[in-house]
Amino acid sequence: MSNVFITGATGGIGVPTVRMLAGQGHRVFAGVRDRDLARAFDDLTGVVPVEVDVTDEASVTAAAKAVAAQLGADPLDAVVNNAGIIVQGPLELVEGTELERQLRVNVLGPATVIRAFLPLLRPGPGRIVNVSAPTARRAVPLMGPISASKAALESLSVALRGELAPWGIKVVIVEPTAADTPIFARARAAAEDSFERTDPQVQRLYAPMIAAADEAGAKMALADPDSIAKVLVKAITTPRPRTLYTAGRGAGMLPMIGRLPDPLADAVISRAVGIAGVHSG
Repeated sequence: MSNVFITGATGGIGVPTVRMLAGQGHRVFAGVRDRDLARAFDDLTGVVPVEVDVTDEASVTAAAKAVAAQLGADPLDAVVNNAGIIVQGPLELVEGTELERQLRVNVLGPATVIRAFLPLLRPGPGRIVNVSAPTARRAVPLMGPISASKAALESLSVALRGELAPWGIKVVIVEPTAADTPIFARARAAAEDSFERTDPQVQRLYAPMIAAADEAGAKMALADPDSIAKVLVKAITTPRPRTLYTAGRGAGMLPMIGRLPDPLADAVISRAVGIAGVHSG
């Protein structure tokens, strides 16, 4: 049995990951912002809900102390930074507060969690698993904020890999493809709400592009969250983890396209996103 702390435990990928880990006999410290949502795990043995807001350093510190108290003399085997949000849209229409929110949750949050939990991982030694996205290695139009946040998270992960090597602490990146979870609907709703507060003339400029991307996105095949969770569980539990896992069909496609000459890569991605040939409003 191992001990795992995971943020975003009640999210679309978090729930099946927690269930699979608990089903294998691991003790899971399920990081949740709302303890009521942790009732989804009431039927499981070995799941310990831990309230945490990754954007609040005091909350993260309290969570680390709560986990340490539960562990006693046992080691913490893994910290999984799974909590994340998507801020999308053309940068000109993304409010500064939304861009800051993107970075607080997806970059500063994991960094805060890692700093707070490293003392619990070092004796094991344990490992850190950071959930990223293919857009970390090749950004996509209209997805600049999420792409930038995941690129930053991967840069931190690579640096940490060297910094933590003396203690044998592994740092693993998991890049899942888009999965069939509510995160995309929430992202779209937040974007629409944000756009309403921007200049209507600028909105009209981007309207054709956004509409075309929405149409293409509606046709996109989304991965089953369980298939993503299986890869994440492997990254968490396998004795000798790789430094990088892709999860879901087509997850490695963007990085492959990114190795093409930029003009060709840009054309391929614009066509895939549905905005090739779209004129401004």
